Formats: sequence, structure tokens, C-alpha cells
Amino acid sequence: MTGTLPPAHRASPRLSYGIQLPVQSQSTLYAEPWEADAGPDDLVDIAQAAERAGFSYVACCDHVAVPRRLAPAMSTVWYDPVATLAFLAAATERVRLLSHVAVVGLRHPLIGAKQYATLDHLSGGRLILGVGAGHVPEEFEALGVDFHRRGAVLDESLDALRGALGPEEYPEHHGKLYDFQDLGQRPRPAQARVPLWVGGSSPAAVRRAALRGDGWLPQGDPRERLPAQIARIREIRAEHAIQGPFVVGAIAEPLYVDSPAWDVGRRTLSGPPGALAESLRAYRAMGVDQIQVRFRSRSRTELTDQMAAFGTEVGPLLADS
Repeated sequence: MTGTLPPAHRASPRLSYGIQLPVQSQSTLYAEPWEADAGPDDLVDIAQAAERAGFSYVACCDHVAVPRRLAPAMSTVWYDPVATLAFLAAATERVRLLSHVAVVGLRHPLIGAKQYATLDHLSGGRLILGVGAGHVPEEFEALGVDFHRRGAVLDESLDALRGALGPEEYPEHHGKLYDFQDLGQRPRPAQARVPLWVGGSSPAAVRRAALRGDGWLPQGDPRERLPAQIARIREIRAEHAIQGPFVVGAIAEPLYVDSPAWDVGRRTLSGPPGALAESLRAYRAMGVDQIQVRFRSRSRTELTDQMAAFGTEVGPLLADS
């Protein structure tokens, strides 16, 4: 092993693609009606379909508890990312396992390190730890964490996690919020360096990704905003002489391969594989390394059929022309 990121996370001529799993989070912003009655078998089937179709990763969100005032929009269905990704690790062999995103500031870094190191160990080194600051005040209040200082909490949490997820059995960190040494944790991660991808699109989140991350997961940036954001990341990393692989992500528009026989919404990109690939290659031209895709669907079967069609007919066309 080396201290660099694994080959799957080095920039390459090909735009890679991953998927935020359905079912495990059911916000009204994106959940399809069929997900309400879905469960573990559906998650396994979709994760295995992603692996067969060449998806780089499957992703799971994180909310500990959703306040009643937000439940009508967010729902209260948010599977735990560690438990869910570990469950899916046992049902897959190669696909990477991404937390998108874990609100790591809600948990002591040693707790987070224990959970995610074990997940990486059990999965044979497939973890990508995606992290974010969080946005629900009541969640922080209930867990005794200062919501208004969540950015500073996340910054130190990342520093502490970087050490606690490293190769040392007895990690050490001395900071304003957390202080530990001479406390051993095994098993260690299978990876010499667990990739940390930082989520968020605010100036603070972009700076945090550039300075502390191995990658960036934007949150809701339209295409036209991405070039400036990517340029800013590169500028910050150059100013601080930060080298090494860095994975730039983007969330693509909803997709439907070929012509749908139902209303998939005006924002959905649909059409023949070549046209979809041409549209998505524009992300690569901006400097994006991986896109997170989502498909409109009316059933699990329609979703997995769409994923298979994408992997077979669109994915091979995502290389630089």
C-alpha cells in the first residue's frame, strides 16, 4: 500500500459515475413514489445493479433525527450510513461505498473513526468518507453540538479523523475541541489513506474541500456555476502548495435513457445514449472527474433497467473525445 489515493480516485480521461441510492433517504425533493414501500431487498438489488453497470460508488446520506417542522419535506426516512453501507458491502464486491454526506461533527472523532475504520476493514478498502457541515439546528441541539460553530467543529473533526483513520494503532490529536492520545483502535482501515471528500458549495465549504479534502462534492450547483467553483479550488490549493490527487464531483441533472413514455419532468435529460453522453461530457470539459447520477423511475425494475442501459450504452461514451 502507499499513501496516495487508490487508482479509482485518480483523475483519468474517463468521466466516472456513481449514484446516491434511493430508498435510504426519501426527501420529497427527489424520492419516487415506489420508494415508500421499498426496503432492504430493493437496496441490495440496486447496489448490485450499480456494480454490474460499472458505477464507481453507491452513496448513503446522514441525518440522526429530523424535526417535526421539516418532516413534511424531508421525511423521517434516513438510513444510518455506516449500517447501510456495511450491509451493502456484504452484498457487493467492487463498488465503492460513499457517505454523501456524513455529518461527522455530530459525533466524537474517535467514534466516527471506529465506525468508518471498521467499515473500510470489512469491505476490503472500499470506503470513501464524504463529509458535510449539516443544516438542521434541532439535530445539533439535541446532540449537544453548537450549530452556529458547526464549520469550526467540522474543520477540527476532519483533522482529527485524518489522524484517527491513518495507519497508527494509537492515533494522536490535540486541538481546541478534541484531545486524545495513547488510545488504541483496531481494526485499522484497509486503505493507507481513506479518501475524504468534502461536501457543500458555500465559500467556506469550497475552501474546506481545497485545504482538507481529497475531493469535493458540490451541493446543488448548476452547471454554469461549476467552472468558477473549480477554479477557486485550484487557486486555493496552488496558494497553499497542496499537491496530490483531488477528485472534483458534480451532481448531474435527473436522467432517462432513451425516450420516456411518461412525464419525467422538464429538468430531466432524456434521449438516445449518444446525446446523453455528449451532454454529460460537458462536465468533464469543466474539470469534473465524477458525476453523481439519478434516474427517473416508476419501479425498482425500471430503475435497474435504466442503470443497466446507462452502464452499457452511455458510460463507454464518457471518455474524452
